[in-house]
Amino acid sequence: MKAVEIKDGIFWVGAVDWAVRDFHGYVTPRGTTYNNYLIMDEEITLIDTVKYDFADLAIKNISGVVDPSRIKNVVINHIENDHATSLDRIMALAPNATIYISEKGKKGIERFFDTSNWTMKTVKSGDTLTIGKRTLEFLETPMLHWPDSMFTYCREDKVLFTQDAFGQHIASATRFDDEFEKSDSAAELEDSVIDYYANILMPFGQMIKNKIAEVQSKGLAAEIIAPDHGIIWRQNPQKVLDMYQDMANGKARLAVAIIYDTMWQSTEKMSVPIAEGIRAEGLDCRVIKLRATPMSVAIKEFWKCRGTLIGSPTLNNILYPSVAEFLTHVRGLRPKNRLTGAFGSYGWGGGAVKEAYEECKRMGLQTVEPGIQIPYRPSPDDEAACFEFGRSFARQVIEYHAGF
Repeated sequence: MKAVEIKDGIFWVGAVDWAVRDFHGYVTPRGTTYNNYLIMDEEITLIDTVKYDFADLAIKNISGVVDPSRIKNVVINHIENDHATSLDRIMALAPNATIYISEKGKKGIERFFDTSNWTMKTVKSGDTLTIGKRTLEFLETPMLHWPDSMFTYCREDKVLFTQDAFGQHIASATRFDDEFEKSDSAAELEDSVIDYYANILMPFGQMIKNKIAEVQSKGLAAEIIAPDHGIIWRQNPQKVLDMYQDMANGKARLAVAIIYDTMWQSTEKMSVPIAEGIRAEGLDCRVIKLRATPMSVAIKEFWKCRGTLIGSPTLNNILYPSVAEFLTHVRGLRPKNRLTGAFGSYGWGGGAVKEAYEECKRMGLQTVEPGIQIPYRPSPDDEAACFEFGRSFARQVIEYHAGF
């Protein structure tokens, strides 16, 4: 793609990665983009770079606007590999440019490159850089989602460059929210925001609330929110701010996810009457088999629903490996405000249901106990018990949800 002007004199010069499906273990069925931005002013300024493999595309896009050697400033909002690993290519073309970066970003970037010949200036919240008609203001956003992270705000144009925050993994020929909603759908865009938040930003909800409040208290009104991935928010930037506020406050659907795996289909057979019991209480129910579903999708569905039931057969007296892996992923994301329970089958000795509850409690999640476990294969009486278990869990989810 060619450079795209997102505001008078400000250009998207990034790259679209249509092919990526595994983003360090996070499944990206829609691909992604690596966004960076060029500001044409008296001092030409580049905001972020792109993943190394896409450096040629980004440099081509920059060259379509200006000779890269004329770049005077490079702002690095985030040093993660997909945003900063082509910095050496940019500095080779613009060796006299000055890099503006947070203190922790500087320490990190020195682990990637020999920076001895580069001019780097560290910045902190409130620092500004005048590049001609425009003034850029920096706002540190540590742990959103790395320690080095920061936002850059262009005062005159009211454009907030937010690195990974407010992004989505979407590869598209469109660049803006209004275009994408017309060519695809608003629902798909919203789902991508939730997917990104659940898998990357879930642990940082309180920090997100604090940082959004700080942005508002500083009067950094954003007419455009320009993240480093996916669609740029120009039609309704408040929408993604509101979505983040809701997610940071633990908003969830009044629904239940059944996330399970199975060895000889006994646990799977249990999931059917359990789901019917949940539905009988009027709740939507999503049933997800782990070995048939990407981990990141299971995590998203866990996050979207107020209640989750974990289903696992017992293998060697412990959780089935795929279920244990799922719970390990979730534990690292430090979820809050979700109600959980467990069920499963076993042969001559149980253990999986007990361990599932231990993992949920370890995460600090509220549980509904006891779960239900059945030896070998479920009988008709067992299926009736599973139905009642689903109904009972649904009722408790409804009661728990009323507290939010």
